[in-house]
Amino acid sequence: MATVDNPVTAGLPVTWAPRRNRAVLLPLSGALVVLFAVLAAVLPPNWHLNDRIMMVVSGLLFAGVGLMLARPRVTADQDGLTVVNFVRSRRLAWAEVVRVNLRAGDPWVILDLADGTTLAAVGIQPAGGREQAITAARTLRDLVDERSTARR
Repeated sequence: MATVDNPVTAGLPVTWAPRRNRAVLLPLSGALVVLFAVLAAVLPPNWHLNDRIMMVVSGLLFAGVGLMLARPRVTADQDGLTVVNFVRSRRLAWAEVVRVNLRAGDPWVILDLADGTTLAAVGIQPAGGREQAITAARTLRDLVDERSTARR
């Protein structure tokens, strides 16, 4: 599964993910674990073992939040979409997606679903590059139009 910036003619599967977020958050998460572990090791002797353990646990918690924020992606394959957001992921058949929306000011793509609900697709967001997000949203829209009508 390759991440594609401009998958207009690319075959499936295609994955969209905010690369800048990942490029910053993944190394930062690793650095936080190392920093808090080093701080726990060099604390003055009057700090107890519990304090040192909590310092390492704090670093792990901060890194976990960073990893959670780096998770979002949208993957399109032959059978449908997999939308991975910060905490949850959801698998959708092509027929379940009615419309792909990315309006001016939206923080990410919103999918209108056949059951009347919406689903945020955080993996496609203008914060990582407006033109890339528009291209990705259009490509996803074209895929949804092509695949969902073919299966109805």
